[in-house]
Amino acid sequence: MDPEKPEPKRLYQVWRGRNIFCLGGRLIFGPDAASLYLSTILIAGPAIAFCLKIALIIKHGLRESESAASWYPVLVVAMVLTILDILFLFLTSSRDPGIVPRNTKPPEWDETIELDTPSMEWVNDRTPHLKLPRTKDVDVNGHIVKVKYCDTCMLYRPPRSSHCSICNNCVQKFDHHCPWVGQCIGIRNYRFFYMFISTSTLLCVYIFVISWYNIFHRKSTVLKAMASDYLSVILIVYCFITFWFVGGLSVFHFYLISTNQVIFPHHYPWIYFFPLFISMSKNQLITRYPILC
Repeated sequence: MDPEKPEPKRLYQVWRGRNIFCLGGRLIFGPDAASLYLSTILIAGPAIAFCLKIALIIKHGLRESESAASWYPVLVVAMVLTILDILFLFLTSSRDPGIVPRNTKPPEWDETIELDTPSMEWVNDRTPHLKLPRTKDVDVNGHIVKVKYCDTCMLYRPPRSSHCSICNNCVQKFDHHCPWVGQCIGIRNYRFFYMFISTSTLLCVYIFVISWYNIFHRKSTVLKAMASDYLSVILIVYCFITFWFVGGLSVFHFYLISTNQVIFPHHYPWIYFFPLFISMSKNQLITRYPILC
């Protein structure tokens, strides 16, 4: 009898990057996916507190035989925005950002140049007889584009791609690695990322406005109303601070989309005030690359 052949392993089981896979490789997370829990708490915590506040207002109105019908849409909208926000967060974090499959060996002979010039470098000492140019020119829709060789993935990166040192993968149309979602942002999950920060901005504005309405709606002075409604005050302060982060990011990314740019290597010192850009390096230049098909 023939010996049993070993069962072939799936790609995610022999993956060389630092990604984390779930559900048989159907979900792919970055190595810092644990930050997803913190982001979820920062979103769901204030949102749940706000929904409980509205539910108490509705309960109080029913108890006092007052009309509370106008508060039901407020509660429904808050719940829908919260669910959408967390959904877009999960979709951004769990989807393949556009990873370029790496090679198991350097390019073939017909793609190499055997010249001993300063522009040639050894390929990780794996094939000492073979030299590859660090960059080469390729024709893209009639335009000559210079692409770089990646020593880790052993391939010439496609145009508008870059290697993420955190995930250890080359990513198509690489925008940045977001530490808050624990994933690279690239061609396949950029739309979900933009929807995530846009929905977060809407949720912040919504809770901020309704919380102020709760204070002004009371039959007393503003200071007395704030002194008796600590939760609304906390939500107002929290949403005001958070808005400058997610709101600024939404406007900034809208500008990038409108002008066909990506964050990498688009970076200014003021971006350090936005926590989603903690992983970016400093003092890099603007590169104009399309980020959407």
